[in-house]
Amino acid sequence: MKPFHIFLAICVATIWGLAYVATKIALGSFSPPQLTALRFLIACTPVLLLPRPNVPVHMLVAIGLTMFTGQFLLQFFGIANGMPPGLASVVSQTQGMFTVMLAMLVLKERPTARQLIGMISGLVGLAMIGLTVGNGLTIVGLLLVLASALSWSIGNVLLKRLPPVDMLHLMVWMSLVPPLPALAISGMTEGLSALPLALMTAPWQAIASTLYLGVVATVLAYAIWGKLLRTYTAAAVTPFALLAPCVGAVSSALVFGEQFTNLRLAGMAAILVGLAIVVVPLDKLATVCLPRLRTGKNTEIKVSKQS
Repeated sequence: MKPFHIFLAICVATIWGLAYVATKIALGSFSPPQLTALRFLIACTPVLLLPRPNVPVHMLVAIGLTMFTGQFLLQFFGIANGMPPGLASVVSQTQGMFTVMLAMLVLKERPTARQLIGMISGLVGLAMIGLTVGNGLTIVGLLLVLASALSWSIGNVLLKRLPPVDMLHLMVWMSLVPPLPALAISGMTEGLSALPLALMTAPWQAIASTLYLGVVATVLAYAIWGKLLRTYTAAAVTPFALLAPCVGAVSSALVFGEQFTNLRLAGMAAILVGLAIVVVPLDKLATVCLPRLRTGKNTEIKVSKQS
């Protein structure tokens, strides 16, 4: 990858990591369904300029309900009910393991030995985190964020069944789906006047955080990510997403003073290692790094500079 594109990939991962901090701030003024509705009402505004992608409406709605509505509504409820944002940024990444499992069951894809090892590592890490419930973490919050990751993974599997499509157009048009169910939940549980009242009384930090989630973390970040995926292979781009939970954990510790016990840190590390094993193509990396060993002409290993 070109240095500038590497920089962009790091920026996107940083944006997504900081989104967990923004979510915690915004939830101080808005309920989970209100924040879900606001995030995607903001994110869907470019539909006025962008044509609808060549995707059947039922698939657009199905992916929007799982990848966006289910993922973020459940994630926001989880953070609002005892899941620390830094820990949420890591646990959410179990979607990678869930995606492999669902692809195996639904698409009949056979997982590789590397993917199985990665999933086992992730599940062990999740079990270790589960043992820390009560230390600033609730079982309800943990289960809600896991449900969020599962919903995300279902959206991933549905997305894999689509033909090639412009990712920015798809993400913007998918953003039309979450506001209606989120507003319906808010209206039924909080009353129709709750959202306007929350908007009028919210401090600027909450408004800024909501705009960040809608404009920066959704439209801008997905636009850049989609451009990178169209320019390079998924194997080259997706490993950068591993930076997002690291940024989320560190930023939450700095902003909110979130603390991590040794057991929780070990569990987070196991999840990230498992995810890395699943998404990073180690066999291809070995092919690039050790070409001299395979030629048999000499045993010298030469390190070359890569841009």
